[in-house]
Amino acid sequence: MKFQDGGINTYDKTRATEGFTLFAPLRHDKGYLINMDGEVVNQWQLNTGGVNRCRLTDSGNLFITEMSEDGPPLYAGKGGRIREYDWDGALVWEHHDGNQHHDARRLPSGNTLYIAWDPFDGATAKRVRGGLPGTEKEGVIYGDSIREVTSDGKLVWEWGTREMEIENYPICPLCPRAEFAHANTCSPLPNGDVLISFRVLNLLIIVDKETRKIKWERQDIAFGHQHDSHILDNGNILVFCNGFHGRDVDMASSVREFNPANGEVIWEFKAKPMTSFFSANISGAQRLWSGNTLICEGNRGCLFEVAPDGEIVWEYVNPYLSPHPAFGTTNWIFRAYRYAPDAPQLQGRF
Repeated sequence: MKFQDGGINTYDKTRATEGFTLFAPLRHDKGYLINMDGEVVNQWQLNTGGVNRCRLTDSGNLFITEMSEDGPPLYAGKGGRIREYDWDGALVWEHHDGNQHHDARRLPSGNTLYIAWDPFDGATAKRVRGGLPGTEKEGVIYGDSIREVTSDGKLVWEWGTREMEIENYPICPLCPRAEFAHANTCSPLPNGDVLISFRVLNLLIIVDKETRKIKWERQDIAFGHQHDSHILDNGNILVFCNGFHGRDVDMASSVREFNPANGEVIWEFKAKPMTSFFSANISGAQRLWSGNTLICEGNRGCLFEVAPDGEIVWEYVNPYLSPHPAFGTTNWIFRAYRYAPDAPQLQGRF
């Protein structure tokens, strides 16, 4: 199949939000910062690549997840090495945990928060309900842990899915039993609590950092195995609803802003026709300072910005191809993030 032509397809200069967009294609060996015209203004050579979930640190360094050779025999979201490169590409920090996968965040304290696989013992695995029978990975079910480490790698906090009432959260009947519960986002909140997304449970939870208890949760099949849940400045939650194994006959993705107190949908983006916007996995969204929303349609390698009325005002298709062990050659993107021209991370760079 021919890929959609890469580069800029749409740019409404009167409505798009000026800035620089950071992304690193899935399993690619480079990270890119592009301007609104799709031109690369900086790039980083990576050591191994991987999921390549990336952000800039306050100093403008690239903070990114890459793969290691060790770890469980799972490929979805595999990481293992969290790395930091300076603006010129020199490796300045690294943390190795072969179980790390999907997400990692640099905290204001300088510590790092990330997701890690946690192989369940036999007794814990017996508590897991749902999923496709016989689809454990080499007989093992992997749970998730959220870990916080210092800059020198010392573990200072950990919470795991084995602490949940596992029996109350059956895996989607169409999903393998290899993972409970396939965490793909660990979003730190201003008060230190953590918002976590569990894909195969269609579940979002907030874990109280101090008590280690689940203080809030929302489960909804309409999430469609969601990604990239995070709290906005107004207190609402923004989430990419993949639309996979959902309630709609036609598989289609959406981006939803909802009130966590009552589940009321405040804003939602759906394409017209709705099946023209679909990414079965990965993907994310960012609410921009203008009120527009930057969306990463991961499986199409497409980054696009929508206004509150749903009009697409900027669109860029990733032209960089990479090999994937299960899906062949792809231009997929796990996440993307836009920075304002006057963002502290970019001061003195241009």
